[in-house]
Amino acid sequence: MNWAFLQGLVSGVNKYSTAFGRIWLSVVFIFRLMVLLVAAEKVWGDEQKDFDCNTREPGCHNVCYDHFFPISHSRLWALQLIFVTCPSLLVVLHVAYRKDREKKHELKYGEGCPHLYQNTSKKRGGLWWTYLFSLIFKMSVDAIFIFLVFHIYEASFFPLLVRCHEAPCPQVTDCYIGRPTEKRIFTVFLVVVSLVCILLTLCEILYLICKRCRECVVSHKLNNHVNQTAVVSSLASKHNEDNMQEFSLLDKVNGHTATEEDSAPAYGLVFS
Repeated sequence: MNWAFLQGLVSGVNKYSTAFGRIWLSVVFIFRLMVLLVAAEKVWGDEQKDFDCNTREPGCHNVCYDHFFPISHSRLWALQLIFVTCPSLLVVLHVAYRKDREKKHELKYGEGCPHLYQNTSKKRGGLWWTYLFSLIFKMSVDAIFIFLVFHIYEASFFPLLVRCHEAPCPQVTDCYIGRPTEKRIFTVFLVVVSLVCILLTLCEILYLICKRCRECVVSHKLNNHVNQTAVVSSLASKHNEDNMQEFSLLDKVNGHTATEEDSAPAYGLVFS
């Protein structure tokens, strides 16, 4: 598998991630990818040859090995790494879709037209839900694979001796694993790193939700303040208009009274 291609592809999501997302990506590629590349091939190289049983019954060795190790650890961790990193590509594809849509919009209506998105990489609307879905999926994948490790290998974590009683073994057969302590150490290490990744993903989910709720509260308060200001301005404007009408009416009344006084006839007394 070309791990360099996978690293270069997933690293594109780093600039769209939060601080927790960048830490998660660093943990994945330093403590999981590098461990798989450096140690997996040597620790779990051809482990079936190192699996030895105290019988030479034809088929017993293969059956016992398949019973205790139905899937190779290195392939299981590689499969987990692929599944846990692929959802991050959804964010990159969504941002690319936004950029392409914005470009087509500008070509259609000109460069001075209103933009469809204020920032194509800003986690708002559908992109926010895509990012949140990718986080939930990554956390679920890590949890499922940790469960599979304990379920498939029965939480044995490579004991020094395993007992096999599968057919065609004639009796209970003792089998020995090659380098069990070394394999146990690397398995525990990878499980702990997976738990750390789950914790980081959970923190990022809570951070996104809390940040979004805070922005909604601030936006709601701002809208209420704007509405209250508009109502106060409207009332003040109406009050000013009423005052203007009242002053205009008083002026008309005063003017009419003055006219009547000026035009009133003068009566003189005539004495005879």
